[in-house]
Order: sequence, then C-alpha cells, then structure tokens
Amino acid sequence: MKMKKYLACLTAALMMGAAFTACGGSSESTPAAENSSSEVVQEAPETSPVAANGDADASPAEADAPAEDSAADDSSDGGDASSEGAQEVTQSQDVEFEPAMTAQPGQAYLAIVDGQWWIQYWGSAEKDGYMLSYNAGIADIQGDGSYTVSVTADTNGFRYDTTGDAADQYTPEGLSFLSVMIPEGESMYPGAVITIDSIKVDGNEIEMSAKNYTSSDDGSETRTNIYNTWVSTPSDDARCIDGPLYDADKNALDICKDYSAQLIDPSAFSQWTTVEVNFTITGTDGSLAPADAGDDADADADADTDAE
Repeated sequence: MKMKKYLACLTAALMMGAAFTACGGSSESTPAAENSSSEVVQEAPETSPVAANGDADASPAEADAPAEDSAADDSSDGGDASSEGAQEVTQSQDVEFEPAMTAQPGQAYLAIVDGQWWIQYWGSAEKDGYMLSYNAGIADIQGDGSYTVSVTADTNGFRYDTTGDAADQYTPEGLSFLSVMIPEGESMYPGAVITIDSIKVDGNEIEMSAKNYTSSDDGSETRTNIYNTWVSTPSDDARCIDGPLYDADKNALDICKDYSAQLIDPSAFSQWTTVEVNFTITGTDGSLAPADAGDDADADADADTDAE
C-alpha cells in the first residue's frame, strides 16, 4: 500500500511539473509575468529588420504565436494544473476586444515603433503593429483644420496580444520611430502641409526642439516625421506652411535649417502607454500644390490612356 501511494505521488508530481513547463513564461521580458504562474507570455523578438517606411521582411507580430496553441497543449496534458491554465486562456478569449483600426486613403494615423522594434503601428489592423491598432485614433481629413491621431496600449486587445492575458499589462519602452502619415495623401491632397501643434505622452506634453516639415517617402503617402533617425536633413521634396525648403535646383533655402526629422528627445518615451499628436493641415484644396502638379497628373493620365 505504501509503495502504491509513493508511486501515485511520484506520477502526480511528474504530471504537475510537465504542466507548469508547458505554461511557463518569461518574467524578464514581461514584468507582469510575476503575478501569474499559468499565463502565456509573448516575448519581444531579439531583432526585427523593419525599414523606416514600415515594410518588413519578417513581422514580429507573426513570429510569436498567440496563446491558443499553449491552451491546446495544456488541455491535452490533463491534470489539475493544466485544466486551470486552459480555463484562464479561455476566459481571456471571452473578453471583448476594442475595435482594431485601419487608416483608409485620406485618413491620418500615428506611425510608431518602440525601442525594440516589436510594438509598432503602421495604420493597419493586419500588418506589422496590429497590437496598437485597438482604439487607435484615426483622423478623417475633412479639409483644412486641426486633427488628432493617437495610439494606446491601454486596451484588452493589446494586453492579450502581448501577454496572452487581457487582465495583464505590457508597457512599451523606448522609441525608434514616430510620424503622422496619410495614405495616398500626395494624390488626394497635393501640396498639403501638416504642422505639428503638440505631442503628448501619457497626457504630458513634451517639448519640440525643431520645426516639422511635410514630405513623402514613396510619392504616395504624405508624412511628417517627428522622430526619424534615418533622415539627417530634410528631403528635397520637403515643404512647410511658408513654402518649399529647397529651390527649383534642389538647393536648400535659409529656412531649411530650422526644420528637422527629429523634433523630440526620445528619453520622454522611456516607458509609455498612450501617445497623442495634435496637428493642423492646410492646403487640402490643392492651393499649396506646385504649379506643375496638375501637369504631372495629366501626363500620368495620358500615359494610362495610351497604354490601353
């Protein structure tokens, strides 16, 4: 009888150890992991080669699988510990998530990348950075005026996608990139100028050390860089409310020295949850467009007609 009890206890201990191994997370990558021994934690990847314009060879969001797989493993192991783990994940899945926002052509959004190139938002609920798409502040441009764009990590969707538990919390750290962008803005609002009015991190306005300019990285999406270390001087298509920063021969004008792609000190983003940018856009009616903008558009249209 004693031998049977001993063998039963030994078997239970082995099953319990296997269950905790399947459920274990990393307490170093997610501070909140210390509060729960059964949660599934998604770790930030060590590297993520994402270009400054948001294109990626490999998506960090796709690299780390959601918690469903771990839940399936737990339920198949059996034992009390694995049953508790499966129940916790199921409860997280039952939590209502916030709307996941995607910017449409002509709408403005806040592109952002944290210090690890893991937490990102590029205006899409499906591509890199979907974790910050929940309740993202999208501005529907309705002509000249003031607008606000934002992202927040204070959502059930973000918490679940980063930690595997909607009741847990992951706090983004650092800043690699920040910009206001408008998909297809160069064709919808040719010559329009974005002027940054204020930048707030968790409700606190941060100082700007230079003026922002408006340009395009691909000739389609309008952008104004707030923090972009890949750009040392304004691009030759840079423009501001006072006009272009370069003359017709691409020589920098005197005002060019006042403008930069790095407006802020990234130390203000050592830890952050919500980032908000207020801006004013002018020239949406085409009044600030270069004189030859219409000629270029007509030429493109004629080329398309000839091709047909």
